[in-house]
Amino acid sequence: MVVRMRHTKGQTGSRRSHHALKAPTLSKCTNCGADHRPHHMCLNCGFYKGRVVIDLLAKKKSREDRMTAKREAIRGAAVDPVESK
Repeated sequence: MVVRMRHTKGQTGSRRSHHALKAPTLSKCTNCGADHRPHHMCLNCGFYKGRVVIDLLAKKKSREDRMTAKREAIRGAAVDPVESK
């Protein structure tokens, strides 16, 4: 199939007038004052509407413990290679 009519610059520009990117709207967290998206929890402290949704401090601590254990396991495997007989 062949395009029969060429779109003018004005028609192309009118179509593209809604393609611009918009800055996200942000709200202030009531707990820590950081910016967050409306109707979403604060990524800084884990609060939403004045209550804790996710305990980010506990999550961060458990992740650090996991990573430390993983580093120790890798370090232990590198020091003591398994000998096969």
